[in-house]
Amino acid sequence: MPSAAERTRTLVQSTCSAVLLIPGAPTAFPDHLIPEVRTVGPDGEVFLVMPADSPAVRAATHAQDDELAAVLELTDVAPVSVPHRIRGRARLSGWLTCVPGIAEPGRMLLRLELGEVSVDDLWGTEDVEPEEFAGAAPDPLVAHEAELLQHLHSGHGDQVRGLAALLGGREEGPDVFERAVPLALDRFGLRVRFTRRLGGGTAADRSFDARFEFPRPVRDIVGLRAEMHRLFEAAAD
Repeated sequence: MPSAAERTRTLVQSTCSAVLLIPGAPTAFPDHLIPEVRTVGPDGEVFLVMPADSPAVRAATHAQDDELAAVLELTDVAPVSVPHRIRGRARLSGWLTCVPGIAEPGRMLLRLELGEVSVDDLWGTEDVEPEEFAGAAPDPLVAHEAELLQHLHSGHGDQVRGLAALLGGREEGPDVFERAVPLALDRFGLRVRFTRRLGGGTAADRSFDARFEFPRPVRDIVGLRAEMHRLFEAAAD
């Protein structure tokens, strides 16, 4: 499984939503709290491009040499329609400074030096050391995950539901399930959320997630395509 540091790094460098919060700063215009671009520097610091008139930029400018506490909050929502759609959240706390003279006119580049990092996602809740975050790499499929999941859902829905045949220890075939939605994808495997048909279980256990692991981590789309074909063929046998 990906480490907590890798999962957090993936969220930061994904397209999931994010807001930059500063204690005491006004929040009347929520769109001014949303970084337009976010990247990770070589030492693990997070660089954020913000509107020049955002509360974060004003606060960082006025702080000058003082340490300005800030929190970057990220929310990861599944790119396909499914109940309980939030897949994870991450919280990165640290100190914010301006990096003048780099961003385009009307924008300012901010640097967030990390002090505390945590992630709460489908794998669980964990704290991450800033050094671990700095040394981690995002998942190689992060730039394509949303598109790939949407393609699997719209173009291969029956085959995804057919993966139920691979669920060890369950005496349930694909016909038992009303829906099977590809929920998450990374280099280690595919996670699917199955929903039983009415009468196939109580409300409490009607839905569950299943993880289908690849024999080895994939490095790119070519490798992923081969592993997905392997999964579908194994389920069809």
